[in-house]
This record gives sequence, C-alpha cells and structure tokens, in this order.
Amino acid sequence: MSKPRKRGRDIHGVFLLDKPQGVSSNDIMQKVKRLFQANKAGHTGALDPLATGMLPICLGEATKFSQFLLDADKRYLVTAKLGERTDTSDADGKIVQTRDVSIKTSEILTALPHFRGELMQVPTMYSALKYQGKPLYEYARAGIEVEREARPITIFELKFIEYQAPFLTLEVHCSKGTYIRTLIDDLGEYLGCGAHVTKLRRTAVADYPTSSMMTWEALQQLAEQDDLATLEQQLLPVDSAVSKLPVLSLTSEQARAVNFGQRVKFDNPSALNGLVRLFYLSQFLGVAMIGEDNVIRPQRLIQQDKKVQ
Repeated sequence: MSKPRKRGRDIHGVFLLDKPQGVSSNDIMQKVKRLFQANKAGHTGALDPLATGMLPICLGEATKFSQFLLDADKRYLVTAKLGERTDTSDADGKIVQTRDVSIKTSEILTALPHFRGELMQVPTMYSALKYQGKPLYEYARAGIEVEREARPITIFELKFIEYQAPFLTLEVHCSKGTYIRTLIDDLGEYLGCGAHVTKLRRTAVADYPTSSMMTWEALQQLAEQDDLATLEQQLLPVDSAVSKLPVLSLTSEQARAVNFGQRVKFDNPSALNGLVRLFYLSQFLGVAMIGEDNVIRPQRLIQQDKKVQ
C-alpha cells in the first residue's frame, strides 16, 4: 500500500464501521481516516472498548451532520452476567459485589416492563460526560465520586432473548443518551442480585442498514488494493445522516441565495415546517429551518464542488 499523503483529501460521506472489540472509538476512527486519506473525520457517539458493532464515521462535509446521528435512536444486543456488580458496570471493571443468583426467567420477564418507556437515568461515573471541563471517567479513576443529575431517556423496546444462568441476553431499542451499562446495573439491583455487561453489540443507528457495515479487517484488505475509488464506493451519501428530514427542492435562484446563507421567502404548498433537507436538482445543499412565515433559514450548509448555475 502506498504511503499516505501528507495532506488529507476532500472526501465526503459516511462510512459504517463494524467496530472491533478492545479499541476505543476515537482510535479506530483515526485509523479509518488515514486509510481514506481524509482531511476531516468524526464519529457519531462513542462505543466502549468492550463494545462492538455499528459506528458511523463521518468524513469531510458529513461531519457537519454528525449531531443528527448522535441524537438518533440506537439498538443494542447486550449480554449481562447476574450475581456480580463491577465498578464500571461492565466486564472491564473490578468486581465490587458478589451475590447468589437464584433468579427465574419468570422474575426477569416480570421486571423488564419496569425498564421500558420514559425513565430517569443517572449516568455512570465511567462516562465521557464532562464535569468542570473533565470527563467523569477521569474523576472515577482517581477515586472521586461526582454527584450526577438523572437525565430523561426512553427505552422503546426491551426484549428478552435468552437466559442461561447467570447470563441474560436482551435486545434494547433506546433514545440518545442511554447508558446500557447503567440500564443493566439498575436491572440487576432491581432483581436483587446485581449484574454487569459482558457483551455489547450496537446493531443499528438511526435507519442505517446493518448489511452496509464493514469490518476493520475487510476495510484494510480493500485499502491494500491501493484503489481510492473503490474505497470511496463504501461511503454512504452525506445526506444519509439526515435521511429522516423531508426534502425541499429549490429553484436555481433560491439555491444561489441559500448558498450565500441568505434567508429566502417561498411558496409552501406542502406546508413544510421545521428542519428540511435542501436540494437543487440532485445536489444536496444542506439543512434549513422552515418557520410558519414560510421563510427558509439555512442552518448547516455544505461546500459545493460546483457552483449552482
């Protein structure tokens, strides 16, 4: 494989990585960035080193829309070990409490409804949430406990998959900001035996198809062909990060004004309201807010390879 260029390329899109276990999200993102020789990259919500699965990596102009994926619903497959509680609520931590496990499947099925719907969750100390400019996990590693406020989350689905004592497997569909480790820890306390995560796999982010994920090993093999065009074929479009937003097609005059960041009054026969994706012909321009006054207010625009004529 040829040596990476000193300066990155202007390459734009979203790569769906099947994150391997044992590496941080930031480390693997930097490796993906180097393989694509991209000048800019960002991930859309970190997975713990223990976790595997879908990690969308935004390249170039797609980084402007990564927040939409951070805010998106996620799905996970999680295996918990009952009877042991750890300081990190997962298998990477130290066991801090051991209890006997005499839980029956019927008791688990009875408990699960208490963890569905709208909940208030106290974030784990071993999280990247900031307190006075430092992530909480730095305080936790120093043995400092910081008081955290409970935050609203939603568990849309919590499905029972399998229970072979002491291991319990569940499928979770949740809102942004949900800590699966904390969910499992809370469930373990509710059951009276304690629990921690032993396996965690993110199976979905927003509406991205699982079939489009690529493993790190497969990406490396593709990169060894030294064919950047083939690599680029693995990228999803920039606007895939905002695919749930309705589309507003602009005229050439409207598009030119929007590209300058100008607000544009328009006829609104479809009664669009809120955030929309802007297009001129097949060209994605960015995201705008439509108010009740039928004015297009540009929010996030991408740099265009070619100017609107």
